[in-house]
Amino acid sequence: MSLSDDSPRARPFAGLSLLGSELSVLFRRRRTIAMLIALAAVPILIAVAVRLSSSRAQGRGPAFLDQISQNGLFVATVALTISIPLFLPLTVGVVAGDSIAGEASAGTLRYLLVGPAGRVRLLVVKYLSAAIFCLSATVAVSVAGAVIGIALFPVGPVTLLSGDTIGVGESVLRSLLIAAYICVSLLGLCAIGLFISTLTDVPVGAMAATVVAAVVSQVLDALPQLAWLHPWLFSHYWLSFADLLRQPIEWGSFGDNALLQLGYLVVFSALAYGRFSTKDVLS
Repeated sequence: MSLSDDSPRARPFAGLSLLGSELSVLFRRRRTIAMLIALAAVPILIAVAVRLSSSRAQGRGPAFLDQISQNGLFVATVALTISIPLFLPLTVGVVAGDSIAGEASAGTLRYLLVGPAGRVRLLVVKYLSAAIFCLSATVAVSVAGAVIGIALFPVGPVTLLSGDTIGVGESVLRSLLIAAYICVSLLGLCAIGLFISTLTDVPVGAMAATVVAAVVSQVLDALPQLAWLHPWLFSHYWLSFADLLRQPIEWGSFGDNALLQLGYLVVFSALAYGRFSTKDVLS
C-alpha cells in the first residue's frame, strides 16, 4: 500500500472522524489546557492590577488601558492587544510546531499513514486542528476579559475611536469581531508552523522555530528602513483591528489581513505538502 496517497477504501467521513479524534487528543492534553488557562489569566491579571492600582497613568500603556476603570468591556480588548504580539503566537507555535513533528517523535506517524488517513488528509486535519486552537485561544482571552470586566468594573455604553457611542450589545459584538480578526491573523503562522513541523522529527525545535518566525516578522515590521517589506509580513496587520472600533466599521484592514494570511496559507501549505509527500516515515 502506498503511503503517499489516500486509501481508496477510506470511508467517506474518515476525514471528519480523524479531525474529531485529533481535536479530542489536542484539547485533552494537559499542555493545551494549561496554555488556555494561562491565556485566560492575562485579562484577569490586567483587571485585578487596574482595580488595585491607586493611581492610573493616563495615556500610558496599551490602547484603552486607562478606560478599563470606567468601563469593564475594555478589559477584553486590552488583553487581546497585549496577547497578540507574544502570548498567542507562542501557544499557536507550540500547537502547530508539534503537529507533524510530535507524531514523528512519538513513532505514531507511520501508523496514521498506514491507515485510511493519507498524507494530504492528515495535513489538512493537522492544520484545521491548529486553526481551531487559534479560535479557542482568542475566545478564551475574550470571554475571560468580559467576565472579569463585568465583575470588577461598571459596564455601559462604549465610545468608539470615531467618537460615536454604541450600546453594550453592539460592543460585545465588536469584541467578537476583534477576536475573529485576531484568529484570522494567526492562520498564516499556523501554516508556517505546519511546514516547519514537516522538516524535523524534533517537536521542540519546530515549536521554537515557529515562535522565532513570529518574533522576527514583528521585529522586521518595526524597522522603518524595511517599509517596502512590511505589507508582505504575516504579522503586519496583527494590531490593525482598531478599524473595527469605528462607526461605520472600516473593513479594509480586515480584508487586507485575510488576503495576506490566505497567501501565506497557500504558499506554506504547498511547501508542507511538497516536503511531507516525500518524507520517509518508515525509518
